[in-house]
Amino acid sequence: MKKPDFSKLKVIYINCTLKKSPQESHTQTLIEVSKAIMNKEQVTIDEIRLIDHQVASGVYPDMTEYGWDKDEWPELTKRVLNADILIVGTPIWLGEKSSEAQKLIERLYALSGLTNDKGQYLFYGKVGGCMVTGNEDGIKHCAMGILYSLQHVGYSIPPQADCGWIGKVGPGPSYGDKEWKGEKLEQPVGFDSDFTNRNTTFMTYNLLHLALMLKENGGYPNYGNSRKDWDNGERWEFDNPEYR
Repeated sequence: MKKPDFSKLKVIYINCTLKKSPQESHTQTLIEVSKAIMNKEQVTIDEIRLIDHQVASGVYPDMTEYGWDKDEWPELTKRVLNADILIVGTPIWLGEKSSEAQKLIERLYALSGLTNDKGQYLFYGKVGGCMVTGNEDGIKHCAMGILYSLQHVGYSIPPQADCGWIGKVGPGPSYGDKEWKGEKLEQPVGFDSDFTNRNTTFMTYNLLHLALMLKENGGYPNYGNSRKDWDNGERWEFDNPEYR
């Protein structure tokens, strides 16, 4: 089988940790596993730690138009739209994705009414996935909400588009920790998890494969899914008497 060339693809990781830089982020540690594959495949990588930026809450593209003094989301939007792949990373808190992840989803939703040059919604032709870490159950629950939200605003979701790691229930070391309660551990926590390593690898490559297919084919055809055509009255299905 011919090896795919992913070198023209661009990926952006948005880490929704609640820890500002330079604090250690366990979610970032798992992101690094996926990034290693992206680097190997010569993919262009961009990264955002959302909490490091003054991103306003709200569901409009620029919240300074709605009472906020500052909103960095319009500038971050350019970086998100420049990428073929978006990977959302989040910790689990109380069984849910972080508040920063929820804010990200709301700000992506703020752009969902805008269209591309085909008249399709803005994120058509782009691919999304997610990575989750924590010390309690909830990887699939968090992934379910994130991946649904991404596809709802226009991202395409391939098979196995999520991965994660969780520790034992209750307080304990987190992914990538090298010591716990002052004692050095034999190896970083979670690095030996075949399940996590496998799913992270499969997720990364499935995102790459789908993004490459879409890019090489110019995204989705705009036959039947163009907001511009719909608004211009091209609604032939509903004008046809057999649909009434």
